[in-house]
Amino acid sequence: MNSPSSPTPLCLADDTTFWPWRRWPEFARWPDKAGTIVVVPLAGTADWGLGHSLDAEETVLMSVLRAASQARPAGLPLLVVPPLRFVMGSDPGCAFAVDAPTAHAFIAEVLGTIAATGFRKIVLLNASPWNEEVIASAARDNRIALGLQIFRISLSGLGLDLHPVRSPATTRRKVQTLLTSLLGQEPETPALDAPVAPPTRAWGDERVFPLPGPAEPLAAARVEGAQTLAAASGLLLELFGEIHAHPPLPHDGRILPAQP
Repeated sequence: MNSPSSPTPLCLADDTTFWPWRRWPEFARWPDKAGTIVVVPLAGTADWGLGHSLDAEETVLMSVLRAASQARPAGLPLLVVPPLRFVMGSDPGCAFAVDAPTAHAFIAEVLGTIAATGFRKIVLLNASPWNEEVIASAARDNRIALGLQIFRISLSGLGLDLHPVRSPATTRRKVQTLLTSLLGQEPETPALDAPVAPPTRAWGDERVFPLPGPAEPLAAARVEGAQTLAAASGLLLELFGEIHAHPPLPHDGRILPAQP
């Protein structure tokens, strides 16, 4: 049995900002619920053709979030809920994926729980390109339904895009190298009977294909990965600062009837 000082890890997280490590009396006495940012991470399970494990989305997303959380100034209140893992995944390489209505309902249920505790400022922090439109609709609908102030950030906006078509090979290589650094092991080289050509159309053919060419060796990846992690987490921290400074919604988030 783990002691309270050494809880079983649910995911990669900064213990000082992780919601599950707080007790309910702390939430009852929370000093600034209106100004606290609650981060809701979303990460699917998929083979992105990078030669690393299927939890690559979560490994990258939560590592960047943890680094940003640990570097935040004392005046930036932050809470992080466990990542939502059952999300959309439209490629055959995705596992445990759900359809769009189910993903939307799942996000809405989590947001409703957060709203019930009195927090109003939410960040949907998304790893997968397949979920960018889902979080956009969830943010809009729950702004209306719950009066929450919801912001959206995706890994693609932090320079770590996993999309197989819009993301250039150099970006996918950067993600692969970061994973090598975080996991401490080089990626597996796919065994292919014939070379796999990437899609030639900008949109419409979005197959996930193995990243061509040799991966960075572990020693070099540790150096480059540390730089990539610092850049992405620094950008995320800047965005958290802007969100924290953003004024709250007027009328406590209520949408007033149109005046004649």
